[in-house]
Amino acid sequence: MRGLKVLPSGRPGRGRLYVNLPDGQAVAWYDRQANRISVLADDHREAILAALRPYLSGTVAIGPPPVPAAADLRRLAMPPDADLAPNRPAEALLGELEHGAAGTRARHRLRQDLTAQQRMGDAFDALEPDGWRTLHCVPLPGLGRIDHLVIGPAGIFCVRTVPGRRQRAVVGDLLLTIGRAEPRPDPRWIRGAAARAAALLAAKVTPALAVVDASRLETAPTVRDIRILQPPTATPDLLASPAALKPPDVEALFAQARDTRTWLPPTPNHHSGRPGPHPGRPHPGRPRHTR
Repeated sequence: MRGLKVLPSGRPGRGRLYVNLPDGQAVAWYDRQANRISVLADDHREAILAALRPYLSGTVAIGPPPVPAAADLRRLAMPPDADLAPNRPAEALLGELEHGAAGTRARHRLRQDLTAQQRMGDAFDALEPDGWRTLHCVPLPGLGRIDHLVIGPAGIFCVRTVPGRRQRAVVGDLLLTIGRAEPRPDPRWIRGAAARAAALLAAKVTPALAVVDASRLETAPTVRDIRILQPPTATPDLLASPAALKPPDVEALFAQARDTRTWLPPTPNHHSGRPGPHPGRPHPGRPRHTR
């Protein structure tokens, strides 16, 4: 059958590959780790194999899918353009750099934010083999975007990433000060974003600030509710945290969080059947910078 589309369920090279009909209905998926193709529509088997052939290696098992978990059912029902999992770290900033304002100072700050988010994103993505799942550039109406939403055995972390610019950084109850620059309301913002995420996911969410490349990082002793992270220690710190979620809970929360419909209110585009711009990729003609 012509018109089958192969779409990743996560960032390139990770997760499953789904085979969809032109209308978006999934008819099969390829699990890279198990090297197995689960076929949902046996009458399309030959077309499915032809579509997946460029991605296969070694001996591949083929058969009906195992009994689906709740996370699998949610993923199968999700439109491809509603999936946040393919977002790269700093996805929105990439569009802003390409189509945004041409001012030298503004672009320099964007590049600093971009580098910081990419570095932290790579650290969070490296946790995947240990049962963690990460989403980048999660839209939060009225508040902008969550830089990283990290879900794993230790719980859910709503992370805002800030470049330290090789200067002293001081985290207070309400403000973050980097060098001699004006204090920023990042601690207050991340608390609000975590509370909003907790309400939408119906789960506990811990606010976290990731400060990248600060010459020195100081945290006020009264800041006890925000997790402070840095690239060299973020991975071991999270892995050493006490377990709070079981693997099925992690997968179920990830399936819920990756769906844009969890975060965004219905729009006329949803009712008309015409998808708008991907929330992780700003429209070329309407760049936004929410930091």
